[in-house]
Amino acid sequence: MAEKYVIGMDYGTDSARAILVNARTGEQLATSVKYYPRWAEGKYCNPAKNRYRQHPLDYIEVLEASVKECLAMSPADVAENVIGIAFDTTGSTPVFTDEEGTPLALLPEFAENPNAMFVLWKDHTAVKEAAEINALAKRWEIDYTAYCGGVYSSEWYWSKALHILREDEQVRGAAYSIVEHCEWMPALLTGVKRAKDIVRSRCACGHKAMWHAKWGGLPSEEFLTALDPLLSGFRDRLFTDTFTADVPVGHLTEEWAKRLGLTTDVVVAGGAFDCHMGAVGAGIEPYTMVRVIGTSTCDIMVASYEEMGDKLIAGICGQVDGSVIPGMIGLEAGQSAFGDVYAWFKRVLEFPLHRIVSQSTLLDEETKKKLIRETVNRIIPALTAEAEKLTDNGSTLVATDWMNGRRTPFANQELTGTITGLTLGSLAPQIFKALVEATAFGSKAIVEQMRKEGVRIDNIIAIGGIPLKSPFVMQTLCDVLNMPIKVCRTEQACALGAAMFAATAAGFYKRVEDAQAAMNPGFDREYAPDAANAEKYAGLYKQYLEIGNFTENILTKH
Repeated sequence: MAEKYVIGMDYGTDSARAILVNARTGEQLATSVKYYPRWAEGKYCNPAKNRYRQHPLDYIEVLEASVKECLAMSPADVAENVIGIAFDTTGSTPVFTDEEGTPLALLPEFAENPNAMFVLWKDHTAVKEAAEINALAKRWEIDYTAYCGGVYSSEWYWSKALHILREDEQVRGAAYSIVEHCEWMPALLTGVKRAKDIVRSRCACGHKAMWHAKWGGLPSEEFLTALDPLLSGFRDRLFTDTFTADVPVGHLTEEWAKRLGLTTDVVVAGGAFDCHMGAVGAGIEPYTMVRVIGTSTCDIMVASYEEMGDKLIAGICGQVDGSVIPGMIGLEAGQSAFGDVYAWFKRVLEFPLHRIVSQSTLLDEETKKKLIRETVNRIIPALTAEAEKLTDNGSTLVATDWMNGRRTPFANQELTGTITGLTLGSLAPQIFKALVEATAFGSKAIVEQMRKEGVRIDNIIAIGGIPLKSPFVMQTLCDVLNMPIKVCRTEQACALGAAMFAATAAGFYKRVEDAQAAMNPGFDREYAPDAANAEKYAGLYKQYLEIGNFTENILTKH
């Protein structure tokens, strides 16, 4: 009997990863990484206004290119034996659609309108709307934020939708429904022609859209229209039910089978968010926190129904039945910026390269380009090498990690980052070290909040590029948390998790847990905390909290 294969697609912030996997063993035959062409050019975004939008054509183009590349790198008989495909995406990343379920940006009249595009998770243009949702929820007879840790975020579904409806009359006139990126991909490939027929993701809607079976699905029409009459009618045009990602959505249409080089026998699984499928790919189980570390972080846990009971965990992003593993409660927390904090500092240091070296008359154009490229690529490695050499040295630098607001504990996207203790003797490696420590302190705040709420955490698994590539960051994190950290062997844990769901939806496995047991890649390494560093960081963490409280109070007053 021929081996069977599955494809996992992981849509990240900057790029998408496709992996082709043996469904029986988890062996990864091929991997393809494609960057979004329009996003790479900075189109449709305005960082100064915290506006981050992505064109649906970026998603379509990288899908075709990456799947075809994976198949081209594999034996000839593999394509006909692919049985399933699944998608994970960033979230909440919604877009307005017409009645047919087509994102408005794919219509000619909206092709260049950012408000008609997917609103990326990191878009914080809806801070005002999030505040209004929180205020109304606390006055309402039902607190629809109860399963969102008690605080609704500007990064989520209704905040973003309301902001765009208020801002753009043209979009407002054409908008019929709203779809998450992870829901749209399966609908696209299975030929869904009506917005109301799109299979909705439990993972995406369970707290981002404030959906819960307890109150009959989405927030009531009365609540939504009290928030703003512009939301009138959307509830009835959206959905009632949501589904876990192991449920098959359908099969590839003839068109998409041909475009991808596959067959119409391929089952398309339900979609979910990247961190949730990544946690599955890393082997999540009860009492284990999986930290998905990249531009931002997501911290994922699962708990049994018996363990959770009616408990509500305050301050986290959400708790959703089936958002991670069907039949268990998924818990999500995270940081709005992690790797993005380091990237910000890198951009600051790049200024003279792009504005001075690029205009130098001492070098020819080709040499300037090569010099700038080489220097840019070496900034973080060089900072890391110098930061690793630093001891305390009487440094007074302490930073907070809120460069992109705070996701957890208790979401507040109006917060900004700080660096304190700067002197005339402060050098770039010291600042970088303080930023690395800040991201670790932000991680500790999440762990401490969960423990305070009675969540048991015995183990930590880290996945993503940073855990595999930066021992300095990971050892700092390990010392700050004062807990061992295992690093997942594959850099593509999210795509692998998607592949596990694809295999389950296709019927190769009965349960996601069975797919995990067979396809799990194991661990690359394990970090152990240094006792002396852990003690030192316990004191610095107190300073981090004090500085954070001070700056939050100042910002709140203004």
